[in-house]
Amino acid sequence: MRLGCASAPSSGDTGIASLRGDQLRDAYLHHLTATGRGNLSYERAAHRFFECWPEPQDWANESLAERLSAGSAARPVITFLMLHGRLRPGYDYLLSRKLSPLWREIETSPLRAEIDGFLDAAEHLGFTARTRLATGSQVPARLLIQTGKPMRQLTLGDLAEFAAACREREHITGRGANHYLAAISTTQMVLFHLGVVDSPPRSGGPVPYEERLAGVSAPLRAELVGYLERKRATCDRKTVSAMATRLKHFGEFLTQTDPVLTSVRELDRRRHVEPFLASLVDAVSDKDGAPISIGDRNRRVVAVATFLRDITEWGWDAAPSRKVLFRDDIPKLPQVLPRYLPIDADRRLTAALTEHPENELAALALRLQRACGLRIGELLDLELDCVHEIDGNGAWLKVPLGKLATERMVPLDPETLEVIDRVTQIRSHGRPLPHPRYRRPAQFLFTYLGRRLTQQGVRRELDHATEVAGLGHVTSHQLRHTYATALVNAGVSLQALMALLGHQSAEMSLRYGRLFDTTVRTEYERALDLAKQNTPAATAGDMAGRTQLPLTAITGSRDWRDTPLLKSRMAGGFCLRAPAQGACTYANICEHCPSYRSEPSSLPILAAQRVDAEALARDAQQRGWIDEAERHHKLIARLDALIADTETQTG
Repeated sequence: MRLGCASAPSSGDTGIASLRGDQLRDAYLHHLTATGRGNLSYERAAHRFFECWPEPQDWANESLAERLSAGSAARPVITFLMLHGRLRPGYDYLLSRKLSPLWREIETSPLRAEIDGFLDAAEHLGFTARTRLATGSQVPARLLIQTGKPMRQLTLGDLAEFAAACREREHITGRGANHYLAAISTTQMVLFHLGVVDSPPRSGGPVPYEERLAGVSAPLRAELVGYLERKRATCDRKTVSAMATRLKHFGEFLTQTDPVLTSVRELDRRRHVEPFLASLVDAVSDKDGAPISIGDRNRRVVAVATFLRDITEWGWDAAPSRKVLFRDDIPKLPQVLPRYLPIDADRRLTAALTEHPENELAALALRLQRACGLRIGELLDLELDCVHEIDGNGAWLKVPLGKLATERMVPLDPETLEVIDRVTQIRSHGRPLPHPRYRRPAQFLFTYLGRRLTQQGVRRELDHATEVAGLGHVTSHQLRHTYATALVNAGVSLQALMALLGHQSAEMSLRYGRLFDTTVRTEYERALDLAKQNTPAATAGDMAGRTQLPLTAITGSRDWRDTPLLKSRMAGGFCLRAPAQGACTYANICEHCPSYRSEPSSLPILAAQRVDAEALARDAQQRGWIDEAERHHKLIARLDALIADTETQTG
């Protein structure tokens, strides 16, 4: 099926715009001679073409099969006419023919300046040379040929027409059009930053409610969509989107179990609600097919309960005549502690993000999130002017409205300021982008290839960093938990913690206080001291009658070298400490002292101590105790020096 040609006037070479027939043929032959590619077969093909079609645009009325049957000698004249604005062959032809000679021919055509401007803008936005050239040949060149417009006059309608042609070709031939559609999106992004079109390409975002609830019967769908449209007036867009997802599951369940149900007004607890609650136990995720979590079950029931409560309070006709869902129907959530990263894991992840980033901008975003305790949405909504310098009070980060619709200020240290400075250097520059909350143009801090950095891009970089660091699965929100945990460990007050995290209630911040409750710790140590005092002496020869726990109670009857404790080997014994206590400040202090000397009789003891230190270093490395392993390696180096000095002195 041949697509219609655009009716806009040609922007071709004014030198051949008015030529016809033989004059146009002579202009083409002159072009061949000027470019050094003239030959007899090309001339004969040109004569035949212009004899049949003195007005070249008439050729575009032929069937696609006829247009594609042009031989290799006739194709150069067709390319010449297309690039000089005298032929718009139809998108079906342009999509069916490989335009490999295009880049050679375009050098001497009126389109060269247009394409060069497009490629320069794409390079400025950070697109690779391969992406720029592929996009330039796939979309802008075809658009300029078919529309006959200069690039400054292209519209979103032109892009939509080209996209429709790509889908039509996919439908007819079965050949995928995703690469063309991706190139159209890239083209729209470049044209947006050039000021040609008014909006960037749509990336993600909510699907219309009618489409999302397509699996729900029409009467129920109308009631659910009406409710969601009403909630848009008072709730955040993302909140309503989450409601739509959860109510969709409820609506689809009702549609499957009772297809004749026409309104939620007819809901019955035994026939509808109780089977729905029971089905959640075996429900699976639409994304990965895994059973849904207890948290997801809770959210689905809460969404239905809120829906029924709201329409009842509003007096809607669709409200059930009696209550069908009760508070005890909502699954109870486990009271879990915040999942923070241990110190060693935190250091290794930061090192991976700093030294081995795959996407430097996303790695810097994660480092900023860790340094300021931001939610992922707050992080990506940061604007270019988010840093505020206050005289006598340092630099502060203005965190935009987030999950709880509140703004806050977070103090910045010099290292974090360096991260933000680096972001401003490598971010993609261009026109302001529409703000998802206000729709006003905004210069976002994290922009990549002309777009805002996405949550998916941040997650991919985090997965890469955790793989490099040798860690398991880590979520970006754990960086916020780690930030808060570090503040609690440093003794920050509850009021300051609430302000830094943007919490509206003390209960939200007190979750972190439960991690390391100083009162619990004090009581534990007091009880442990009493237990030690009540433990009988291990041997009659204990120093000064002091008591200690039996070694088997500490090591679990294992060799002391294999225990999950911090271990130090001394010449006359060893020391065991709980990991929470940290390494001992005085461990192996004598061996490292400049005044320490050894003698030949101590060489076997030093050698045995070195063997143990190597084993302890391996053990600490396997447990992820990086600092502890380094401490043992330093001791090994010192023992090597002592042994060498002693052997040298004795000859």
